[in-house]
Amino acid sequence: MKQRLGRRIVREKVLQILYAYEINRDGLEALIDGVMTDVENIDDREFARSIINKVIIHSSEFDDEIKKRVDNWEFNRIALIDRILMRMGMCELIYFPDIPPKVTINEAIEIAKNFSTASSGKFINGVLDNYLDNLKKNNELNKKGRGLIEETISKNDLPE
Repeated sequence: MKQRLGRRIVREKVLQILYAYEINRDGLEALIDGVMTDVENIDDREFARSIINKVIIHSSEFDDEIKKRVDNWEFNRIALIDRILMRMGMCELIYFPDIPPKVTINEAIEIAKNFSTASSGKFINGVLDNYLDNLKKNNELNKKGRGLIEETISKNDLPE
């Protein structure tokens, strides 16, 4: 079995692919093949391809969601890397039921620290947190399994 890379590394490669694709809008397969050459594990490759495809397909929907959350900011002035990371985060929150929301948001913040500006992490966190709250409020968060949804315990549920 081929060794798995950490999901962070795979996400960073996805960011690189989506960034290059956003710039030239051409040669997606060549970009994927070039950036993913050292990713041998099939699960890692499928995870990356799934995020890439879903982000590209739903990019305008994600951008609309971002715009709703940054009223006082011109969308085109948001750093492209930040926009892509927010799209990736929104994609994971909606289309990857096995990834806990906290992991998704934390990964976006940590990647932003390495690839974007000093204030990007805080900005991305605010947008993704607001988006997550909205998904919860509208009962649209599709997360399953232990640790994937936040459960609150009422005082009545506690043992005496």
